[in-house]
Amino acid sequence: MGDWFLVLAGGAVGAPARYLIGASTREHLRSAFHWGTFLANMAAALLLGFFVEAGTRGALGVSGQALLSTGFCGALSTWSTFSQELMSMTSARRVAGAAGYLLVTVAVGLGLSFAGAAVAQAVW
Repeated sequence: MGDWFLVLAGGAVGAPARYLIGASTREHLRSAFHWGTFLANMAAALLLGFFVEAGTRGALGVSGQALLSTGFCGALSTWSTFSQELMSMTSARRVAGAAGYLLVTVAVGLGLSFAGAAVAQAVW
Protein backbone atom coordinates (compact mmCIF):
# COMPACT_ATOMS: atom_id res chain seq x y z
CA MET A 1 0.00 0.00 0.00
CA GLY A 2 1.38 3.40 -0.91
CA ASP A 3 2.32 5.91 1.73
CA TRP A 4 -0.06 8.38 0.05
CA PHE A 5 -2.96 6.13 1.13
CA LEU A 6 -1.68 6.11 4.72
CA VAL A 7 -1.44 9.90 4.68
CA LEU A 8 -5.00 10.00 3.37
CA ALA A 9 -6.22 7.59 6.06
CA GLY A 10 -4.52 9.54 8.85
CA GLY A 11 -5.93 12.78 7.50
CA ALA A 12 -9.39 11.23 7.34
CA VAL A 13 -9.21 10.80 11.11
CA GLY A 14 -7.28 13.98 11.95
CA ALA A 15 -9.56 16.38 10.06
CA PRO A 16 -12.79 15.32 11.80
CA ALA A 17 -10.95 15.32 15.14
CA ARG A 18 -9.94 18.92 14.44
CA TYR A 19 -13.52 19.83 13.54
CA LEU A 20 -14.92 18.19 16.69
CA ILE A 21 -12.42 19.97 18.92
CA GLY A 22 -13.42 23.29 17.37
CA ALA A 23 -17.15 22.60 17.58
CA SER A 24 -16.92 21.43 21.17
CA THR A 25 -14.92 24.41 22.34
CA ARG A 26 -17.22 26.89 20.58
CA GLU A 27 -20.13 25.29 22.42
CA HIS A 28 -18.50 25.05 25.85
CA LEU A 29 -15.92 27.84 25.99
CA ARG A 30 -17.43 31.12 24.92
CA SER A 31 -14.39 33.35 24.73
CA ALA A 32 -12.59 35.81 22.49
CA PHE A 33 -9.62 33.42 22.60
CA HIS A 34 -9.54 30.88 19.78
CA TRP A 35 -9.60 27.78 21.99
CA GLY A 36 -10.53 25.29 19.27
CA THR A 37 -7.59 26.13 17.04
CA PHE A 38 -5.25 26.42 20.00
CA LEU A 39 -6.22 23.05 21.51
CA ALA A 40 -6.11 21.23 18.17
CA ASN A 41 -2.69 22.68 17.40
CA MET A 42 -1.38 21.85 20.88
CA ALA A 43 -2.63 18.27 20.67
CA ALA A 44 -1.00 17.94 17.25
CA ALA A 45 2.28 19.39 18.57
CA LEU A 46 2.38 16.96 21.50
CA LEU A 47 1.53 13.96 19.36
CA LEU A 48 3.88 14.99 16.57
CA GLY A 49 6.79 15.25 19.00
CA PHE A 50 5.95 11.76 20.25
CA PHE A 51 5.52 10.24 16.78
CA VAL A 52 8.64 11.81 15.31
CA GLU A 53 10.78 10.63 18.21
CA ALA A 54 9.19 7.18 18.07
CA GLY A 55 9.97 7.09 14.37
CA THR A 56 13.54 8.20 14.98
CA ARG A 57 13.93 5.31 17.42
CA GLY A 58 12.55 2.85 14.88
CA ALA A 59 9.21 2.25 16.59
CA LEU A 60 6.99 3.43 13.72
CA GLY A 61 8.74 2.97 10.42
CA VAL A 62 8.08 4.96 7.27
CA SER A 63 4.47 3.79 7.04
CA GLY A 64 3.72 4.71 10.64
CA GLN A 65 5.23 8.14 10.10
CA ALA A 66 3.10 8.66 6.99
CA LEU A 67 -0.08 7.60 8.81
CA LEU A 68 0.44 9.33 12.14
CA SER A 69 2.84 12.25 11.69
CA THR A 70 2.01 13.43 8.19
CA GLY A 71 -1.59 12.26 7.89
CA PHE A 72 -3.16 12.48 11.33
CA CYS A 73 -1.12 15.31 12.86
CA GLY A 74 -1.03 17.21 9.58
CA ALA A 75 -4.82 17.24 9.43
CA LEU A 76 -5.30 17.81 13.15
CA SER A 77 -3.14 20.93 13.18
CA THR A 78 -4.22 24.01 11.32
CA TRP A 79 -1.76 26.69 10.29
CA SER A 80 -4.26 28.30 7.91
CA THR A 81 -6.93 28.86 10.57
CA PHE A 82 -4.32 30.07 13.04
CA SER A 83 -3.01 32.57 10.46
CA GLN A 84 -6.52 33.74 9.55
CA GLU A 85 -7.35 34.28 13.22
CA LEU A 86 -4.18 36.33 13.73
CA MET A 87 -4.95 38.44 10.66
CA SER A 88 -8.53 38.95 11.83
CA MET A 89 -7.37 40.03 15.27
CA THR A 90 -4.89 42.53 13.87
CA SER A 91 -7.47 43.88 11.41
CA ALA A 92 -9.79 44.47 14.37
CA ARG A 93 -6.95 46.37 16.05
CA ARG A 94 -6.52 43.68 18.70
CA VAL A 95 -2.77 43.69 18.11
CA ALA A 96 -1.78 42.91 21.71
CA GLY A 97 -4.17 39.96 21.76
CA ALA A 98 -2.84 38.72 18.42
CA ALA A 99 0.74 39.01 19.64
CA GLY A 100 -0.13 37.11 22.79
CA TYR A 101 -1.93 34.42 20.82
CA LEU A 102 1.07 34.07 18.51
CA LEU A 103 3.61 33.88 21.32
CA VAL A 104 1.61 31.50 23.49
CA THR A 105 0.84 29.20 20.56
CA VAL A 106 4.46 29.00 19.43
CA ALA A 107 5.94 28.66 22.93
CA VAL A 108 3.45 26.12 24.24
CA GLY A 109 3.44 24.21 20.95
CA LEU A 110 7.23 23.86 20.95
CA GLY A 111 7.20 22.89 24.60
CA LEU A 112 4.59 20.21 23.96
CA SER A 113 6.54 18.88 20.98
CA PHE A 114 9.61 18.46 23.17
CA ALA A 115 7.46 16.91 25.92
CA GLY A 116 6.01 14.41 23.45
CA ALA A 117 9.51 13.54 22.29
CA ALA A 118 10.64 13.08 25.89
CA VAL A 119 7.77 10.66 26.52
CA ALA A 120 8.74 8.67 23.42
CA GLN A 121 12.36 8.58 24.60
CA ALA A 122 11.22 7.21 27.94
CA VAL A 123 9.12 4.53 26.24
CA TRP A 124 11.78 3.47 23.70
